[in-house]
Amino acid sequence: MPTAADGLAAVDAWFAGQGWSPAPFQRRAWAAFRDGRSGLIHSPTGSGKSLAAWLGPVSRALDRGDRGGGLRVLWITPLRALAEDTAGNLREALDGVGLDWRVETRTGDTGSAARARQRKRLPEALITTPESLSLLLSYKHAAQRFQHLDAVIVDEWHELLGSKRGVQLELCLAWLRARRPGLPVWGLSATLGNLDQAMAVLLGDAQGGQPGGERIAGDSPKTLTVRGLCPDQVDRFPWAGHLGLAQLQPVIDYLEQGRTALLFTNTRAQAELWFEALAKARLDWITEIGLHHGSIDRRLRQKLEQGLRDGAFRCVVCTSSLDLGVDFSPVDRVVQVGSPKGVARLMQRAGRSGHRPGADSEILCVPSHAFELVEIAAARRAWAAGRVEARPPLTLCLDVLVQHLVTLAVGDGFQAPRVLAEARATHAFAGLTDTQFQWCLDFITRGGAVLEHYPQFRRVVEEDGVYRVSDQGLARRHRMAVGTITSDYQMRVKYPRGGSIGTIEESFVARLKPGDVFLFSGRALELIRVRDMTAYVRAAKGRRSLVPRWQGGRLPLSTELADTVLDILEEVAGGDYRDPEVQAIRDVLEVQLDQSALPSRRQLLIERSRSREGTHWFLFPFAGRLAHEGLASLLAWRLGQRFPATFSISVNDYGLELLTAAKVPPLHEDDWRALLTPESLVEDVLAALNAGELARRRFRDIARISGLVFQGYPGKGKTGKQLQASSGLLYDTLDRYDPDHLLLDQARREVLESQLEIGRLRAVLERARDQALVLTAPERFTPLAFPLWVERLRNRLSTESWRDRVARMTERLEKHADRRAGDA
Repeated sequence: MPTAADGLAAVDAWFAGQGWSPAPFQRRAWAAFRDGRSGLIHSPTGSGKSLAAWLGPVSRALDRGDRGGGLRVLWITPLRALAEDTAGNLREALDGVGLDWRVETRTGDTGSAARARQRKRLPEALITTPESLSLLLSYKHAAQRFQHLDAVIVDEWHELLGSKRGVQLELCLAWLRARRPGLPVWGLSATLGNLDQAMAVLLGDAQGGQPGGERIAGDSPKTLTVRGLCPDQVDRFPWAGHLGLAQLQPVIDYLEQGRTALLFTNTRAQAELWFEALAKARLDWITEIGLHHGSIDRRLRQKLEQGLRDGAFRCVVCTSSLDLGVDFSPVDRVVQVGSPKGVARLMQRAGRSGHRPGADSEILCVPSHAFELVEIAAARRAWAAGRVEARPPLTLCLDVLVQHLVTLAVGDGFQAPRVLAEARATHAFAGLTDTQFQWCLDFITRGGAVLEHYPQFRRVVEEDGVYRVSDQGLARRHRMAVGTITSDYQMRVKYPRGGSIGTIEESFVARLKPGDVFLFSGRALELIRVRDMTAYVRAAKGRRSLVPRWQGGRLPLSTELADTVLDILEEVAGGDYRDPEVQAIRDVLEVQLDQSALPSRRQLLIERSRSREGTHWFLFPFAGRLAHEGLASLLAWRLGQRFPATFSISVNDYGLELLTAAKVPPLHEDDWRALLTPESLVEDVLAALNAGELARRRFRDIARISGLVFQGYPGKGKTGKQLQASSGLLYDTLDRYDPDHLLLDQARREVLESQLEIGRLRAVLERARDQALVLTAPERFTPLAFPLWVERLRNRLSTESWRDRVARMTERLEKHADRRAGDA
């Protein structure tokens, strides 16, 4: 008979054979799992979290002599690109300890034959995504497939937390726990600020009387070196984007010092430009550099990933597509172009180098404008102080609950009392009322009060207390639409003879005409025609090309990073330039101090300037782009209640600009105190913005997730305009005849919470009540104000004309600063 030590003895023997020794935190995780506990393992990237989770169920299976026969371990990954790499790592561990289990993946990339086989018999270990797990629940006899399940492991839990994908997973886990009481669930996470809450959300109300889950931390923090690439010369009036590629040669020098590097950018457009620049600057590297982002064809990405594992690349230019999980051991250099906008994101990327236990990580940050050097110094300080961003979880996403109910109805059906109890066992729906749940049932069975006369909205039928979908056509359509990922609608990019290059956003292609050239996947492509949601292209040579601008690339500055930047600026105001990055832009900061002042957590800077355009007000709360958009609209509306004026608005992560050509009276401190009050915030924001139109657009995604609109069959998908028109018509109908519809209410709530960051905006106004208001009137635009002026100009003028105007304005401001310095 095997003993309880047999499994761990096999693990120890395999580690010893590899020249490794289990880390104490790994042993704690194995012991906790073998005791039947659930929890969260948090440790830096590359420290051994996966083995800490995986070898718990593996060692217990060895104890029992369990050779399989049905699903034992369900491994959830946020990205299907991680699945194959994870499968290889798990198989290697099984081979090492001598356990004959099958490890398979099931994602959107899995072939139909493999999916059909898995519906009949699942492997002992299945690696899948939240969407594919939901699909498994939509087939008959789902409970039987999971009857031997011993463990669920959720990889990169921080990437799912705070999203509707996380809510979707919460509901699936509740369903599994209801059928496997006491099921151990473990989450893996690297950098996260709200770890206790993250664990509570993952585990739900399912501890079986236990006092809570077990948090297991890595044994020692990984050594991370963060340094900024300080340019030899910095313009005293910087603006966003102009500095990055100017430092191409120092970046090349850095890449030459290592074997393999990842060069991260914040946007796919930026990645395209950097790949092109590197390829032109070093023709001898042409076969040693690669480009990787989410819009490039999957087969091309997989080929590049294998090359990274083999050490075949000197540098791969990438986006967040390579942020997570994948182990590329040869990588010993990481470069970040532009500010990471968050502490956790920078450290996640830094951890891609030295991706093995005990190895140190280093990241070189390349600023795209001078003030990003301060952000780099702030990120290093915030990490050292343990100030990492939290991921607040979502609640009451009824569109996700409705989709889940239909998923269960498509499968074996469900009974309302049981599924209500399961939903309330999650964090997301712990506060779900009987009335709200009954509304959801009414919505899926009748379509609600307004849509009940249309057969397509009567998707579920209730018979003898069991809710089912009996129409197989509806079942197929639902399975095709399962998931909560929403984005701008994508078009395929292909050569005329069928070679696929990737996908690109429809909104970009809509601006092109045949013959236009654009840069994509590292190639100059000429548009031939658009047909059936496909852009057909051919290679273009020697012509100027546009760069696609994908949505979602402009991330707001996080609160933790912004507050640390303000702390550094307060030190600078006192003459402290201790960080090398801050010292590098001392001239810029001294011009700002000479002409105006510097903001801090204790004081809000408000500048008033005059130009031929009119009166400019610049405010610098350092609250991130999204909150500044809401604040700018709010202030413009409140000012409009005082005197008639039309305002132009510009925002960035540091502040906002209000410009009016009208003759306006000067504003004193009491005026600004009244304008910056948090009282009546929501009412005034809704009045200031076209909130109805914002909610109408938000409703498109909610309508798709809840099944009100169908995106279309493969190869015959609807365009974004068609889907917006369909969902817009539904929104208008419901708004007119059923204004209290719960999905309309959700759309309005999401606009405020997510799109306008109403919570962060309120925090800005509440902080302003206690801050000193520093009102200045500089003669010219200051270094902080100038980028806001440029941003507004960029959005209004063509590429050539705005760059010329920026150059002329920069020259005038430099002369003015020199004259003031001479007078001093």
